Amino acid sequence: MVMKKIYLMAGLLLAGTMVPSTDTLAQNKMDKIQLVVKKNEQKVDVLVDGQPFTAYFFPSDSILKKPVLFPIRTSRGTVITRGYPFMKKAGERVDHPHHVGMWLNYESVNGFDFWNNSTAIQDRSKYGTIRHTGIEKVAGGHGKAELQVTADWIDTDGKGKTLLQEETTYLFYAKGDQRMIDRITKLTALDTEVTFADVKDGLFAIRVARELEHPSDKPDVFVDANGIETKVDKLDNTGITGQYHGSNGIDGEAVWSTRGTWVNLSGKIKDEAISICIIDHPQNVSYPTYWHARGYGLFAANPLGAKVFSKGKETLNYKLASGQSLTLRYRTVITSGRKVSDEEYNQLAKEFANLN
Repeated sequence: MVMKKIYLMAGLLLAGTMVPSTDTLAQNKMDKIQLVVKKNEQKVDVLVDGQPFTAYFFPSDSILKKPVLFPIRTSRGTVITRGYPFMKKAGERVDHPHHVGMWLNYESVNGFDFWNNSTAIQDRSKYGTIRHTGIEKVAGGHGKAELQVTADWIDTDGKGKTLLQEETTYLFYAKGDQRMIDRITKLTALDTEVTFADVKDGLFAIRVARELEHPSDKPDVFVDANGIETKVDKLDNTGITGQYHGSNGIDGEAVWSTRGTWVNLSGKIKDEAISICIIDHPQNVSYPTYWHARGYGLFAANPLGAKVFSKGKETLNYKLASGQSLTLRYRTVITSGRKVSDEEYNQLAKEFANLN
């Protein structure tokens, strides 16, 4: 009887019809990532087990001057990105309307400002626009999904010359309480040299929800429950819990202008502990990057702004010759419900470094 069972098992294996293990069945039921293209809505929804995680959002130039991931959620469905100006929420700041979701652009590309461009600017002749041009690959899966897109970096508010062609791959991961996004972007200069001037505003960034900002007593303008902007002279820091922590051991807003492999922003939204960590890649220019991380919710890595961050000790002014490319790689780790140790982030950074 025992030999009969052995022969049966062997036959199933050879036939490729072996009954899946319990673990395999569980994996097939959990963390299924779907990418749903909605061209009429100008977005690609990213769903985990049928629930929204984020969306690749590429509206027309008259609405937004670059494609972004927006909004972004934790594994519990909590939105970690600021809603303004598309999803207004009571108590949010209304500064910097170009800070939307997660994005990659730069303040000075051949003298054109791609970072600060928005519909709030009146004279946009010296501003650049990143225009989505295509969806090249859409592949869902269990625990991992891939989206490949293209875009053009165009000067004179999208009405002039194309300076750079962009090819971007997004890798989306889901496992238990953690969500991850890898962004790999290749920028290729076309028929002219391209200079990324050494400036402050860039390069890879996310604008977080109000609750994840650092507490502040500076006056500002906020939106009320009806979407009306209101100036507030003294800020209410109730529920404002953000705290930066760098791989270099530096905490709080002091991480600004320091170098490090990663920076983590932790805090709470209601009773949910949330951590957002951006990880640099060893193949990126100026590794480890400078951090342009501000207490008011802008969380950015800028490897190209050496002069301002080093107080004049370094100058970069990175250039691409015609036909030359620059590839940038960033990983964002979003964890819900627990504190993440430095050791875990170091391991995730090591794994990311092994991805070429």
